[in-house]
Amino acid sequence: MATLIQSPTRIDTCGNKPKLIEEFIGRVNSGTGQLSIARMRSVEGWVEPGQTPEFDEYTVVIAGTLHVETRQTKMDVAAGQAVLAPKGEWVRYSTPTADGAEYIAVCVPAFSPQIVHRDDV
Repeated sequence: MATLIQSPTRIDTCGNKPKLIEEFIGRVNSGTGQLSIARMRSVEGWVEPGQTPEFDEYTVVIAGTLHVETRQTKMDVAAGQAVLAPKGEWVRYSTPTADGAEYIAVCVPAFSPQIVHRDDV
């Protein structure tokens, strides 16, 4: 049976500046462990700690620019582009440009603080 998701749940963030996370589907909002879908909005200069998650993260940038850094590469992902960060790979996200970023993140399995494995800050 189809289930209507009335609204997202705001999730606490990690980073040097506030970032809005609205989980539509996932462990918190829908009780779904298989995957999570969230809309993110971050401001210029936002940086989060690096992480080595136990999930694949698929990110589609809607507006602005998301900077993605791994041990092997650094890239700017612009509106209309996407990036895949595979599980087990160290990754750090930030938004260096004045317009910040708005993006959709899909995590498989669903995001949880217990499996993100953030760097010590």
